[in-house]
Amino acid sequence: MSTQFTQSAQSAQASAQPLTGRVAVVTGASSGIGEATAEHLAGLGARVAVLARRADRLDSLVARITKNGGTALAIAVDVTDAAALRSAADRVAAELGTADLLFNNAGVMLPAPVEELATDQWQRQIDLNITGLMNAIGAFIPQLVASAGERGVADLINTSSIAAQNLFPTFAVYSGTKAYVTHLSRTLRTELGAKNVRVSALEPGIVGTELQDHVTDDGALQWLEGSKETMDWLTPQDIAETVGFIAALPPRVNLQQVTVMPTRQPS
Repeated sequence: MSTQFTQSAQSAQASAQPLTGRVAVVTGASSGIGEATAEHLAGLGARVAVLARRADRLDSLVARITKNGGTALAIAVDVTDAAALRSAADRVAAELGTADLLFNNAGVMLPAPVEELATDQWQRQIDLNITGLMNAIGAFIPQLVASAGERGVADLINTSSIAAQNLFPTFAVYSGTKAYVTHLSRTLRTELGAKNVRVSALEPGIVGTELQDHVTDDGALQWLEGSKETMDWLTPQDIAETVGFIAALPPRVNLQQVTVMPTRQPS
């Protein structure tokens, strides 16, 4: 086999698997965007830790990734439990290596008119979308900084929403939590960019996931159902490929805020 052929084969493999050697952590990985992203990142060559509460779903995901030649670790954990996430971070470092990509994706959407005073739903969204996100950052940021110092790049990618920017009646609390995610991401970038940790806020429009299954407000349900008749919703795979694209960019490139919309969604 000629040296030129070998180099060409190696170049082709590097192009097909640009995340080879990297260790990715995905929260909310038991379904939807998290599940699709974990599979996609593994296909790009990353070793992937998948975190969520549903152990059976995680085990099935790891089995699929392994069957396709990838490497994955399932850790059943609730992101609202900071101590459990710190333990998960220790397992990732011990079993896969130091994490250099965190995709913070766990979240919930529970729209309701504010006058209904659905305080339990308010708190659930705050606990998961904000506190859970911060717990994950707290658990894994030491590894991201260490990886960036050693390898020259690490990624913190946070799932926000178009609701962080646009106005949707009855989505006030959800929108507020996602505005927090977007602004936090932009601000963290000013701290972490100098340490070669890229920070990105990913703001999707409507994506067909389990997120809609949790909605109980009649008005929001009618709006969501009506939107299906006027547009093709994004798929989890669309977002997964966007995450992979962000992570595979040259270290000098940081997409700090990415909005991904269905073509026919007006706002």
